Amino acid sequence: MSGSRKRDQLNLSALDARNNITAILESWSALVAEKLGTLVPDRTVPHLVRFLALHLEWLTAQPPATDFADEIEGLRAELARAIDPDSGDLRTPARQCVVDGCTGTIDATPKNIGNAPKRSISCSSGHSWEIREWLTLRHLMDRQRKDVA
Repeated sequence: MSGSRKRDQLNLSALDARNNITAILESWSALVAEKLGTLVPDRTVPHLVRFLALHLEWLTAQPPATDFADEIEGLRAELARAIDPDSGDLRTPARQCVVDGCTGTIDATPKNIGNAPKRSISCSSGHSWEIREWLTLRHLMDRQRKDVA
């Protein structure tokens, strides 16, 4: 087949990304479990992700929330490079702003707020959301996408 990959090559960067994903998700899950007095889930990516998603609102209200967001963004970028190293850093696509009547687009790549350690996502017209509001923003974006479909 033209253009197909050789099956005998091992993608070490994909294995590294997989190990990093598991280690980082496990570390954050352990922190959440310790602080909330609950059990740590099984050491599989689906279980760890479900656990963190279940406690995401609590986690984003904590002081290390920015570190969590940065590490997850780093994993996304590492995985994107492992999957397609020639494409550069794959960015999250821009979406229409969720504020009624706004014609701006939301760039879902987090940005620093001034010199403060807080991070935000903003639209091209100036609306912005802090890290603690991202879950709500995601739900609004999902609802908006369903309304268009």
